[in-house]
Amino acid sequence: MLCDATPTGNFERRWMPYGMTIADITLVAFTLCNSLRVVAYLPQIARAAADRSGAEAISLWTWGLFLVSHASATAYALVNKEDWTMASVFLGNAIGCGAVLLITAWKRSRHRGRRIEEPA
Repeated sequence: MLCDATPTGNFERRWMPYGMTIADITLVAFTLCNSLRVVAYLPQIARAAADRSGAEAISLWTWGLFLVSHASATAYALVNKEDWTMASVFLGNAIGCGAVLLITAWKRSRHRGRRIEEPA
């Protein structure tokens, strides 16, 4: 893999696999990693849904920040880049974060309700 940087900092293709540029490779890596991340939410969602102790180990602040980050990245992709593919990847991540947050809030609410109903 040989490539040269131009004075502006852009990479020009000399030889890359399948005629791909550095930009092509980074786009494939970005799309692959973020698409897999959408699937990676499923085990967390399943664990939160099966949890019987109010999903105490899940940080609402952390997952809330992830949700806001993905939502802002979705908006950036649409408004600044007009890139629907990138936006849909970030939207998928935002939906995964939202699912974790909703399940966690629901589990905590139910767990609190059970603790209040239990006699001391």
